[in-house]
Amino acid sequence: MATLTGTLTGALRSPARALRRPMSIEGVWGWITTVDAKRVGILYGVTALVFMISGGAEAMIIRIQLARADASIVSPDTFNQLFTMHGTVMIFLVIMPLNAAFTNFIMPLMIGARDVAFPRLNALSYWIFLAAGLFIHLSFVTGGAPDAGWFSYANLTGDAFSVTRGIDYWILALLMLGIASVLSALNFIVTVVNMRAPGMSFMRLPMFVWMVIIVSFLIILAFPIITVALILLLLDRIAGTSFFVTSGGGDPVLWQHLFWIFGHPEVYILILPAMGIVSEILPTFARKPLFGYKTMVLSGLFIGVTGFAVWSHHMFSVGLGPVTNAFFTTTTMAIAIPTGVKIFNWLGTLWGGQLKLQTPMLFALGFIAMFVIGGLSGVMHASPPSDLQQTDTYFIVAHLHYVLFGGSLFGIFAGIYYWFPKVTGRLLNEGLGKLHFALFFIGGNLTFFPMHFLGMDGMPRRIYTYSNDLGLEWLNTMVTAGAFVISLSILIFFYNVFKTMSQPQTGEKDPWDGQTLEWTVPSPPPLHNFDRIPTVRSVRPLWDEKHPEAAEHGPPPANHEEHAGHNGHGHGHIHLPSPSYWPIVMAIGMTIVLFGLLYSGEVISMGLLVAGGGATVLISMFGWILEPVTSESEHSPESGH
Repeated sequence: MATLTGTLTGALRSPARALRRPMSIEGVWGWITTVDAKRVGILYGVTALVFMISGGAEAMIIRIQLARADASIVSPDTFNQLFTMHGTVMIFLVIMPLNAAFTNFIMPLMIGARDVAFPRLNALSYWIFLAAGLFIHLSFVTGGAPDAGWFSYANLTGDAFSVTRGIDYWILALLMLGIASVLSALNFIVTVVNMRAPGMSFMRLPMFVWMVIIVSFLIILAFPIITVALILLLLDRIAGTSFFVTSGGGDPVLWQHLFWIFGHPEVYILILPAMGIVSEILPTFARKPLFGYKTMVLSGLFIGVTGFAVWSHHMFSVGLGPVTNAFFTTTTMAIAIPTGVKIFNWLGTLWGGQLKLQTPMLFALGFIAMFVIGGLSGVMHASPPSDLQQTDTYFIVAHLHYVLFGGSLFGIFAGIYYWFPKVTGRLLNEGLGKLHFALFFIGGNLTFFPMHFLGMDGMPRRIYTYSNDLGLEWLNTMVTAGAFVISLSILIFFYNVFKTMSQPQTGEKDPWDGQTLEWTVPSPPPLHNFDRIPTVRSVRPLWDEKHPEAAEHGPPPANHEEHAGHNGHGHGHIHLPSPSYWPIVMAIGMTIVLFGLLYSGEVISMGLLVAGGGATVLISMFGWILEPVTSESEHSPESGH
């Protein structure tokens, strides 16, 4: 037995010896086996932008279909698949992973850490996300994509209405994405709590990091709820249970409760990171501190807590009764207060500042303008009579897109332009960036503002076509024209990225005259982030270093020194985790299990696939545990390794 154990241990360890740095740091294999949070962040970002092309193409086909009355560009079934996949892709495969990209790359730099707390777990989160994204897209070529809307109301998800396996793909992909999100959230929380630089108290954290903490707790609390709902729905579809089927004693409204208890915190999971990004950009380009830092933190916490108490405003039309409606009306109005506080503080930051209207700042200002419009239309839904008029119409589509397009995506693009030089060592072209912003802003308003009028005129959401007699064609044509303008702006952005990446690195580490720690390191950052872990004395550590006369606590004392590295040797060797292929192997094993569940009882045996996938996961776990820490993972800042 001891011999067998030794043989197994040696077999699992020997491949790992080939993965030691620096041999695997370069090339495709280096990216596959990387556990460096910066590289994982780049993988998240590039993958999400590719999925954005998919989600954008689906939106364009939808808008081409609706540009004219009585059109038949696509069939009704295809249209249902397109709008379902568009919503799912943009929420779970674009906005959330783009937020994760910023968090992975920027957050450790902001808090003065060398990496995240669990690097291999971080890599596993990415590979699970990628596997889930490819898995759900595979449904297009295996009989039909999901077709019940991104919130998949029962009974539309029943066998009678969704006859293909599209909904099954949707369920299993979201279960995978939930695992990836929860793993990342736990990792980020532990990183911030345990790995902050000396002196960085919670009330000295950058605002983006605060939003990451709040969002991480929201993910940990919200995703288990949708996980339970998805498992119940999967059992209804493959095991014959009746949790949401009325003929078997189930309740379709139960799905709505479970989904929206998750769904409304999900809105803040999507928007709070963008708020954090904007809160970093505005002070930099206004050359002022963030106005009302503590109230910004408290308002973010209030949003996170109250986000779990407003879900039933999505269900005013269900008939829950006046007492229930009154409660959720009150909480919905109350959650607008901390959002208003944030907007007030952003305006206070701008007031009297020396504004530099460069591309990141323009997108941040666009975020504020668009989000205010979306917030105002959202408050209107706090009133049940008003909501009953607007629900399931294009008015809701307008509101949702002003929040997630005008909010999340404007904030994300602001962050891309702001931190792109830090990630790549190159500045995106300013002229193309401003053109991108102008077209994005004009196209966004041209697309989504007329939807308010379409909704008030009675155009239902998720409609495949409409009669010319309704008088809706001219507004729909305007909306489609705006969608083409948005597409043009995205093409300009991609051209800007490719053009910039073909140019040599500038290496400028602080092009914006930044205020936080990420701008203290070279661009792009070294593998180990910091030669020495800095000591933090204020909310704006870099600004105070550049302007000691205006520092929060005055100039540093004469004997002030930076804190040494984690190993206590300053410029000596720095321990970094070794690359590993076990995260991608484990993600592949989990995907094989999903196929086994999906195709149970058919040509390929469910037992064979589940057993094979489960064995792969189990072997990965043992390989993960037994993977050695090698001496080659010690790096010297002077050597550049």
